[in-house]
Amino acid sequence: MILIRNLRLGAEEKIEALPQRAAKKLRVSPEQIIEWKLIKKSLDARKKDDLHYVCAVAVSLRGGEAALLRRAKGGDVSAYEPPVYAIPRVRAEKPPVVVGFGPAGMFAALVLARAGAMPVVIERGQDALTRRRAVEAFRGGGPLDTENNVQFGEGGAGTFSDGKLNTGIHDSRLHFVLEEFAAHGAPESILYEARPHIGTDILVDVVQSLRREIVSLGGKVLFGTRLERLRIEDGALRGVEVRDSAGLRRLDCDRLILAIGHSARDTFETLHSQGVPMEPKPFSMGVRIEHRQADIDRAQYGRERGSLPAADYSLNVHLPDGGSAYTFCMCPGGEVFAAASEEGGVVTNGMSYSRRDGENANAALLVTLHTEDFPDRDALGGMRWQRQIERAAYALGGGDYRAPAQRVEDFLAGRASTGPGTVQPSYRPGVVWCDLHTLLPPRITGVLERALPALGKKLRGFDAPDAVLTGPETRSSSPVRILRGRDLSSEITGLYPCGEGAGYAGGISSAAVDGMRCAEAVLRALAIDAAGPL
Repeated sequence: MILIRNLRLGAEEKIEALPQRAAKKLRVSPEQIIEWKLIKKSLDARKKDDLHYVCAVAVSLRGGEAALLRRAKGGDVSAYEPPVYAIPRVRAEKPPVVVGFGPAGMFAALVLARAGAMPVVIERGQDALTRRRAVEAFRGGGPLDTENNVQFGEGGAGTFSDGKLNTGIHDSRLHFVLEEFAAHGAPESILYEARPHIGTDILVDVVQSLRREIVSLGGKVLFGTRLERLRIEDGALRGVEVRDSAGLRRLDCDRLILAIGHSARDTFETLHSQGVPMEPKPFSMGVRIEHRQADIDRAQYGRERGSLPAADYSLNVHLPDGGSAYTFCMCPGGEVFAAASEEGGVVTNGMSYSRRDGENANAALLVTLHTEDFPDRDALGGMRWQRQIERAAYALGGGDYRAPAQRVEDFLAGRASTGPGTVQPSYRPGVVWCDLHTLLPPRITGVLERALPALGKKLRGFDAPDAVLTGPETRSSSPVRILRGRDLSSEITGLYPCGEGAGYAGGISSAAVDGMRCAEAVLRALAIDAAGPL
């Protein structure tokens, strides 16, 4: 096949116009194209009076592809070979264990299962459907289930998000991740959209389909099963102790992928007490900022969006004093979500459904924090700082998981808000209007005060008076890094720290890729144990 880049498509045009554009660029007749595939589609909204898509298409011709490639000039035409991800077959005397069934654990288990290693997955939360019921009950004012919530359960924290799959990493494994999500029920558009997303409503079904394949290949997924301790002898892993509804029991294993996510604080504490090497890691905290989606559309497109997708944004600012702030996990047409996992703590996150058709847009507005900023600078100091702020938010919100909120105008003026303006907050079970300066430390509020007007110059209306700040956003990434070597193994032989919770990823796609890399490391070790190098 031949790849043709930089094909222009009008904002209102159908993608069916692309083969003819490709033929024109190749200087062949459209009839010579026998097959075509959309590879990339990106909206260019830099000029409001010239909104258009920039596309890349792969085509197969009736003949003469080699000769055409030889005479092609410029960088827009080249040979196209889709990446192929090959998984070797191995035999494992003891099934490897995967702890956590978020993106990292899920894709680690998928690779291990396809290799014939029959992994055992332990997940403290429940299956996606049971989990969804618990999350909705909590958002409706019911009790928090500390083992089955937005953070814990099938699919991990990413299941209750926008399902964004774009990432800053460049890794050939990303193609496999997208292909598998699409094969298990995600829309095919994720294979070519520049900013692919799935949506919470679809992700709930996708993660169940992935689990069914793992089980069909001989793997096991044990829900409601929490890691209690590692069994370590002479510096090597010998098994784990887990707790389920029947009580405490042992699992023998000598290879374990630790994909616990960034919110398993009790597990971090246990691992630290057992001497698993770890260190504090820079991370970010802040608030969610919420606008009317129609206002974001007009700011980005210069008009109402019509048939265009709900507009998004990605902003950052570096301040003269060295502070920095940025937006993260922007959810067009979404909601600010209750994301607590510990009793007595309030946490916010963002979520969108696949249609992105809600009234508001929201994003995390975060301040970068370095280890020297932490009140305590030991390995778990950042984690304890998160918890402290979440508990203060719970008390400020009235003790019933309502979230502290403030209008931007009031935040910048240093006065408490008494109610909303034109932007109605979407957080459930509700908000308490206040002054966020009484919740967040000056290290965060000081940066946000200077960052908001600067970001408003980059995106018109970002610092609008009625925009709503809801907090705290504390779980954007892990404050801990569980150390590993070049072979992806901990100093404890057989232990593979993995994914976002271990400090090696930052989103669904990068976590899935890291899960695949750790699975590959386990397969290499299993092959060496059996018969020499892979």
